[in-house]
Amino acid sequence: MRDQRSASALPVDDVTPAERSLRARLAVHTLHARRDPRQTAAAARAGFLARFEREVDPELRLDPAERRRRAEHARRAYFIRLSLAAIAARRAKRAVQAGGGAA
Repeated sequence: MRDQRSASALPVDDVTPAERSLRARLAVHTLHARRDPRQTAAAARAGFLARFEREVDPELRLDPAERRRRAEHARRAYFIRLSLAAIAARRAKRAVQAGGGAA
């Protein structure tokens, strides 16, 4: 399919990381200009949230409202763990930089 594109498509040879980033930004802004981002990400968002529902109720024994409530708390806990991991990573990076500069 890519071989059938017209010559007007942007060439992909000799692309620098900065140019690749600009092309990606162009593509995402073009996509969001043409479509509602909530619709384009709806399936991914549903799958992500379903992960937490499976985590809190793998045997589907809970009432759906209770499952959603627990899944929301599990999702919040997940993001708090990510935040704590990011803090620890930044702290470790600063320690390495401080130690490396003094040597």
